[in-house]
Amino acid sequence: MEPSATPRDLPAVPPALTLAWLALVLLTLLSLGIGRWFHGQYWLPLMVAGILGFKGWLVGRYFIEAHVATPFIRFVLWTFVACTPLALVLTVFYGAEFAAWTRLWLPD
Repeated sequence: MEPSATPRDLPAVPPALTLAWLALVLLTLLSLGIGRWFHGQYWLPLMVAGILGFKGWLVGRYFIEAHVATPFIRFVLWTFVACTPLALVLTVFYGAEFAAWTRLWLPD
């Protein structure tokens, strides 16, 4: 029977990953706070979309490691990261029009 791994045997977590994880936690708490404090403000969706975009960039850069992916995968990932906050803003400001545009032209 092999002994269980000790902390010395485990690979070290790179400091950049730890900082990225802490930033994600702090940005999540910030999002909750600004949503509570500034509920109903017209600029709130823009700030939330900015935070969402930054969090997407952090995940793509440090956890998915897009910088080492093939160009196609990198393009798909960054397109998704860019479109997510954009879709949030479009839904907030142009909800009915945007929903009608995205319904894939299915009959009612």
